[in-house]
Amino acid sequence: MIDLRTDYVGLKLKNPFIAAAAGITGSLHQLKKAEESGIAAVVLKSYFQKSVCRRSPTPHFALLQSGHGRVRATTLYSYEQASERDLDGYAQLIREAKESLSIPIIASINCFNEEGWQQAARAVEEAGADAVELNLSCPHGVHLMEGRDLVKELAATTAFVRSLVSIPIIPKLTPQMSSPLALALAVEKQGASAMVCFNRFTGLEINLETLEPILHGGYAGHGGPWSLYYNLRWLSEIAPCVKVPISASGGVWTGQDAAKYLLAGATTVQLCSVIVAEGYGAVSRIIRELEDYMAQKGFSDLGQLRGKLGKIRTMEEVDRTQRIVAEVEEEKCTGCGNCVRVCIYNAISLEDGKAVVNELCQGCGLCREVCPTKAIYYVDVGERK
Repeated sequence: MIDLRTDYVGLKLKNPFIAAAAGITGSLHQLKKAEESGIAAVVLKSYFQKSVCRRSPTPHFALLQSGHGRVRATTLYSYEQASERDLDGYAQLIREAKESLSIPIIASINCFNEEGWQQAARAVEEAGADAVELNLSCPHGVHLMEGRDLVKELAATTAFVRSLVSIPIIPKLTPQMSSPLALALAVEKQGASAMVCFNRFTGLEINLETLEPILHGGYAGHGGPWSLYYNLRWLSEIAPCVKVPISASGGVWTGQDAAKYLLAGATTVQLCSVIVAEGYGAVSRIIRELEDYMAQKGFSDLGQLRGKLGKIRTMEEVDRTQRIVAEVEEEKCTGCGNCVRVCIYNAISLEDGKAVVNELCQGCGLCREVCPTKAIYYVDVGERK
């Protein structure tokens, strides 16, 4: 039996999965669906002090496909804005959720001055929120803060809210900085109970017919499976340097994705774009995939998995010895020529309709990546045919 129980800022969770702040957590109906799906906690769709952000234009979602042929990526591109509720209505939703659900309810607030932060933080605490995320980095507004000292401002906001409430406060960090680590250290120093790594990126897509930005005509948030790798890079650097828990967010569409975040040091994993694209049914699949992975590796609980990422080598430590070369399993080769087209070393040719590797092979591995029939495999250099 795999034990997925997790302790996050004092909250006892049945598994590490949290529904992130978005439309998927914007109503009591959606929150009930979240609990029924097996999710362990929810972050309510964010309250924004700025009232213009409480209504989204239509349409405000697009699923973008980029790339060509077999090499394609999916992006959830959205201008879904904040909760449509004012502060009183937002507090009422918290109360209703606490009465109707048994899983933890985490509020999310975004304000632009001390009065707003004070009113919002105290209101969500009084309404019964179990914790509050500080949405310091909404992707629709990050570009407006260019030229300002983001680390200083976001750390100061964390310190101010910390002075106002006793419930856990969890800053949601932006990835759009030269060093997210500096921001993580700054908010921890100012009293953050945990941190979310990360909010979405700000992006732009262009309609080639109208020559204008799509949807609402401006910048939008974008996320999806592609963002996992950037986030893992910074999570692996931040996690060893902070003592507070990290909730990893961005790019998780499978249980294997979640396992990577946990290995890199995350305490919990937030889900959003996969639920938007597939519905809450994705949650049970992801939980099952994580359990299957853990069983395969012999992990019985998350403590055996979390933070167990192997050493990340420095540039000087990377072993550059060529140890492998490619070989072709003739029976599987269809002569498609993909390997020939991508080889930059002139090491593969087609002979009698089959791929053949010559002595110029550098063992780069790209030919194996593009082979549709898995006919290419590695052998030690000394075993070269």
